[in-house]
Amino acid sequence: MNFFDFHHHRKDISFGIYNLDNNSIPTDVPYSIGIHPKDIDINSIEEQFSWLESNISGNCIAIGECGLDSFAETDLKTQEDVFLRQIKISNAVKKPIIIHCVRKFYEVISFKKYAERPMIIHGFNKKENIAKDLLKNNFYLSFGKAVLYNLSLQNTLKITPLNKIFLETDNDNFDIRDLYFKAAEIKNISPESLYKQILENLETIQNG
Repeated sequence: MNFFDFHHHRKDISFGIYNLDNNSIPTDVPYSIGIHPKDIDINSIEEQFSWLESNISGNCIAIGECGLDSFAETDLKTQEDVFLRQIKISNAVKKPIIIHCVRKFYEVISFKKYAERPMIIHGFNKKENIAKDLLKNNFYLSFGKAVLYNLSLQNTLKITPLNKIFLETDNDNFDIRDLYFKAAEIKNISPESLYKQILENLETIQNG
């Protein structure tokens, strides 16, 4: 069985959502497209948005990854402007948003009121209290490799409702099957049941 990889950077994975690199052209596999906070170029923002908007095609599953990053060189105000603009694009094209967030979770939560489509935090690996606040605000959480060894994150996954979960490899090179089996063990269900639930979650975010 092939398990769905919610967010990845490898073109050899066909069953998942490929994160399109900055200024790349769409692939023949499902992909997401967005302006990452670390890729914002203040001298060519309009060109970046032109690239984004002109490459939203039939295989585009989501907008992103986009969001806020406290370590990005671009100032926070510009990051917020670019993030909000992508939220509005997701509203217009009726696609969910895959969010990159580093130490700006409560700022990201404050943007939820602008979003008409589901918002998913990718690569979530923070504490349970942050997860609870995100879940309370109707975010989805996508978990990655850290679940395999981080006990605190395993506890966070345990309290996350099944209908709010995705699993991903991101840019780590490992077998997504290992993550499904570990997550299923933590949730005390079969890997097949977890897989089925994640496909249902995918359908839910696509339908808004």
